[in-house]
Amino acid sequence: MPITKGYRALVDEAMAQVTTYSVAEVQARLQDPRVQIVDIRDIRELNDGTVVGAFHAPRGMLEFWVDPESPYHKPLFADESKEFILFCGAGWRSALAAKALQDMGMSNVAHIDGGWGEWVKAGAPTETLEAQKARRQAKG
Repeated sequence: MPITKGYRALVDEAMAQVTTYSVAEVQARLQDPRVQIVDIRDIRELNDGTVVGAFHAPRGMLEFWVDPESPYHKPLFADESKEFILFCGAGWRSALAAKALQDMGMSNVAHIDGGWGEWVKAGAPTETLEAQKARRQAKG
């Protein structure tokens, strides 16, 4: 069966429907308690580190973690006062994921243009997984 709509068309459609922020725009809001950065990359991609303060929600589990009716629900995603800004490696998966969350009814979701690649290229703040774990444990 031939593919009638490729990944590029899906990504382009998602990009046209979701809020997209530049790295600089997100960097300017890192200290805002209403912003929650969400790293949707696969666990194997995290070896290079992540955005400081990001919450890891693998793309394959995101819809399940967001839905309060799911047995896998994470209460963090029920906080309507937050804007959830997703990122992946290049900004394609995060656009598709943001659109999926919008389709579920979330209006407080966006993504980072260019994803992790652009974040690192811009010299934006990153942390290792070990540093992230230590910071979370210190919070209690």
